[in-house]
Amino acid sequence: MTSFQLTRTLDEDAAETALRADVLHGLTHTPKVLPPKWFYDARGSELFEEITRLPEYYPTRAEREILLERAREIAAVSGARTLVELGSGSSEKTRHLIEAMPALATYVPVDVSESALRGAATALLADHPGLRVHALLADFTRALQLPDSPGPRLVVFLGGTIGNLLPPERAVFLAAVRSMLSPGDALLMGTDLVKDEAVLVTAYDDARGVTAEFNKNVLAVINRELDADFHTADFEHVAVWNREQEWIEMRLRARSELTVKVRALDLVVPFAEGEEILTEVSAKFRQEGVRKELAAAGLELTRWWTDTAGRFALSLSVAEGPVG
Repeated sequence: MTSFQLTRTLDEDAAETALRADVLHGLTHTPKVLPPKWFYDARGSELFEEITRLPEYYPTRAEREILLERAREIAAVSGARTLVELGSGSSEKTRHLIEAMPALATYVPVDVSESALRGAATALLADHPGLRVHALLADFTRALQLPDSPGPRLVVFLGGTIGNLLPPERAVFLAAVRSMLSPGDALLMGTDLVKDEAVLVTAYDDARGVTAEFNKNVLAVINRELDADFHTADFEHVAVWNREQEWIEMRLRARSELTVKVRALDLVVPFAEGEEILTEVSAKFRQEGVRKELAAAGLELTRWWTDTAGRFALSLSVAEGPVG
């Protein structure tokens, strides 16, 4: 007997509405900016999977190493009977946790892609027929109403995705996660760590140019969805380390002076030669900084695990006191 349920919290046109708003705001802003979530259409997702297999891109391998080594410990410490995953995608990495949790009753994947949620659920239920999967078609950056399920709950946020949020956005996000937790619940979060600049830059600017194609894919998305006329060859992929902020910035730099039309928005966008669009920030962390950000949201860091090389960390934090 299998159990799958899907709850939709997004309107059918939510993605289109959000894209229109983000592109209008971002391409009329100074400096120009586009949110990284628009990389991920079908082609973008394929490219990112390819990136995770590149020799330069260590975060996925490092996080998987920790999960394989520590899954049973995470399961034992959390005592979780419900596993909630924010931005679940294919749920591939989470399988390591699920397999280490024989007492797990419910898995709640949260994602904006219905096809990803259904595909992951089908695969998981084939291997774990006693598991209940209650998927949420939702944007995890907005307030979530979790389904009723047995506690304790473990909320999982993997992949270092927290680093794509700016500090004020991280504060709002962590406070929202805290509001979902009851006493005894916990948050497991992946964070990429500060390290040698050369290692960081090459991870986001690989020799084969896969990351460059991934970065430019946001322009292809805008062309297709909003009838724009970006030419990807007109833009250069740039990855730089911001030492002051301790984050990587991915940008698209205009190779020459040009003008782009976004017809669906009745928008004409001029670019000067060398002008850039900021497409992603990927913050890197130190343990004490993570501890402080969690504490500000009412979460206490109780466990900190890294891969052997100390490149990436998984932290476990628990709710402190009543929700503020």
